[in-house]
Amino acid sequence: MDRLDELSIFIAILDSGSLSGAARRLRRSGPAVTRALAALEERMGARLIERTTRKLAPTEAGARLAEMGRRVLAGYDEAVREDEQAPLRGKLRVTAPQIFGRRHVTRMVMRFLQLHPSMQIELMLNDRNLDMIDAGLDLAVRIGALADAGMMARQVGEVRRVVVASPAYLAQFGTPQTPQELSERNIVFTNGHSQIEEWRFRHAGRDLAVKVAPRLLVNENGAALNAVKDGFGIGRSLSYQVADELAAGTLVRLLRDYEPEPQPVHLVVPSARHMSPKLRALLDYLFAELSALEPLRAEGGTAGTR
Repeated sequence: MDRLDELSIFIAILDSGSLSGAARRLRRSGPAVTRALAALEERMGARLIERTTRKLAPTEAGARLAEMGRRVLAGYDEAVREDEQAPLRGKLRVTAPQIFGRRHVTRMVMRFLQLHPSMQIELMLNDRNLDMIDAGLDLAVRIGALADAGMMARQVGEVRRVVVASPAYLAQFGTPQTPQELSERNIVFTNGHSQIEEWRFRHAGRDLAVKVAPRLLVNENGAALNAVKDGFGIGRSLSYQVADELAAGTLVRLLRDYEPEPQPVHLVVPSARHMSPKLRALLDYLFAELSALEPLRAEGGTAGTR
């Protein structure tokens, strides 16, 4: 392992207060951090950190090394710091939900790459929230509540979960006025994330769960939406997934008074600390583009930073 890398890990252990905290901060595995500390102590011929059941603290030798190490790393960072006026170059790994990625993020990423010819972006479209550290991701588009409060997130808007059907289906079978009527209708159910065959609603300040009896179960949102557009039955989607169809009149939005609370849409990066110029440029670009995206603004969302 590079000796500057070992020194960086040692400083991160002291700053975070634990080996596991340093691993998360540096996006390394726990064993790699432990090995780096052991190698550094072997090289120094001294114990650098005292480990107790409650905390970590530097030994006298560790405190001296930390003081000198911070000066060394600061000088190194200054020497290799990228000129912010220089062309952006290098690779970034980005993830987004499948339909949202196909409809919006892919085009935005292509425009960003046209502006920065020396950049490369690997875009992974996946409806599972991939672990950013384990997957080596630089940026993610997340829909819904965020599970990891340690990430840096910027909200770009919000979406709702909506019930829809085609005009042809409604002309033949009528328009339901309450969620309870759904038990009598052909339901197209997306079961990619849950095996519980129910839809949740909210009305007059109260939550409402309605069991449905799907005629068609599909594990992919796009295929389920196609079945609804073809008039097979009633489906449920996030509002951005059907924004074009609702505007064109090829789908009709049902039971608006019963829709649950909106879900936020965020851009997420592992940490704001030491963010590279190329990642900051992409984050700022996507934030501006997504904040202006009509399907995310029509629901009354507000943009911000967490």
